[in-house]
Amino acid sequence: MDLQLTGRRILITGASSGIGLATARLLAEEGARLALCARDEHRLRAATADLAAVTDVVLASCDVTDRVSVDAFVDTAVEQLGGIDGVVCNAGRSLMRTLDETTDDEIREEFDLKIFGALNVVRAARPALSRSDAGSVVIVNAILSRQPELRLAVTAAARAGLLNLSRSLAGDLAADDIRVNSVLLGLVDTGQWQRRFHESGSSDDFDAWSAEIARDRGIALGRFGTADELAFPVTTLLSPRNSYMTGAALDVGGGVHRYV
Repeated sequence: MDLQLTGRRILITGASSGIGLATARLLAEEGARLALCARDEHRLRAATADLAAVTDVVLASCDVTDRVSVDAFVDTAVEQLGGIDGVVCNAGRSLMRTLDETTDDEIREEFDLKIFGALNVVRAARPALSRSDAGSVVIVNAILSRQPELRLAVTAAARAGLLNLSRSLAGDLAADDIRVNSVLLGLVDTGQWQRRFHESGSSDDFDAWSAEIARDRGIALGRFGTADELAFPVTTLLSPRNSYMTGAALDVGGGVHRYV
């Protein structure tokens, strides 16, 4: 199926690893032109070095919580690509702490990253997206936004706020024919989980270790997801073929959800 993404100009935050990088690779295969950012530009350039042979790629260091930094990145993307057709707000992390273990500063930082990390990017990109005939925003969020866990209490609260904000943005940006949708991930094999595995001192390999966690968390498919498995729904939501879909939250968590 042709997703009609050839030549489309897509901006992705948090693109140096994990879901952001996997999405960039899939979009490049579909013929999209890319603007990619991450906090560590050296790491970003190393991770995406092969993409320049496939498509046009704009790379930059960007702190998504800093509006000035975001504005500069978006301006560069618009200048070098000639516009923006899609945005993937992917920059993020999880703070695995209970409420008692989390400081006030960490709580503020988590909300700053989740809320302004998306809002700054959408605000900056809106004028360019409004000039596209297929403007689309995909916000990478988590099932935690709908079913919190005590071990991730602050992250869950921040993600719930982001989900609510995303729905409001969908209503607001519809006036400019810009679609806004969310992908809600469950447990995904990314660098964060690899680090936790190595810190655990487990005698099992990663597959066995993560499968035990999957069973404990009640993941129906019995395993973590992969970045590639998340990249596909993100990419399809950007497609002009999804032109009547906005304000939706797509659950991609291997059956871990408990809500109806």
